[in-house]
Amino acid sequence: MREAISHLKRERIVAAAVDLFYKQGYGKTTLDQVASELQVTKPVIYAHFNSKNDLLAEICSRAITLAHESLNRVMAQDTSVTERLETVVSDFLTAVLTHQPHAMIYSREEKELAQKDRDAINALRRDFDRRLVELVNQGVAAGEFQVDDVQLTALAIGGIVGWAPVWFRANGRLSLEDVVSYMASMVLAMVRAKKSRKSKSPK
Repeated sequence: MREAISHLKRERIVAAAVDLFYKQGYGKTTLDQVASELQVTKPVIYAHFNSKNDLLAEICSRAITLAHESLNRVMAQDTSVTERLETVVSDFLTAVLTHQPHAMIYSREEKELAQKDRDAINALRRDFDRRLVELVNQGVAAGEFQVDDVQLTALAIGGIVGWAPVWFRANGRLSLEDVVSYMASMVLAMVRAKKSRKSKSPK
C-alpha cells in the first residue's frame, strides 16, 4: 500500500511538471510552481526527485523507456517477424502519442538535461535503433521482408515514429487508433511485407 501511494504521488508530480514545462518551458518553471500546482510543499517533491533537472530527465525518458518495454515483450512472443514489427511500431507510436507532451518537452529541452541523463537517454535510443535493425534483418532472413538497405529502412521507421508527436493532434481528423493502424501498415509496406490481418486503413 505504501509503495502504491508513493507511486501515485510521484506520478502526480510528473503530471504537474509536464503541464507546466509544456505550457511555459522548463527554464520559466520553478519547483515552487510545481508544488503550488499540486497544493503541496516543495519538500514533498524532494521526497521523490532530487532536483528540477531530475524531474526533467524522468519526463524525457518516458516514451523511449516504454518503447523498450514493448520491444522486450514483443521479442519474447512466438509470432512471425511481420507481426512483431507491426506490434513494435504500434506500441511505440501509441507510447509516443499518448505521452505527446513528454516527447515535445524532450525535443525542446534536451539541451537542459544533465550530461549523464542526456547520455543515458541517447544510449536507450541507440539501443532501440540497433534492435530495430536486428528485427528488420530477421524479417529479411526469414523471407518475410524485401529490404535493400536495412539500416536506412530502420532509421526511416524510427523517424516516422519520432516525428509523429510534432504533427499529431488528439482532436484532429484521425483518432490515435486510426493513426497508429495506418502508420503501422505504412511501415509494413516499406519493408514489403505481407499485409497483416491486424492492419487497417483509416476511414
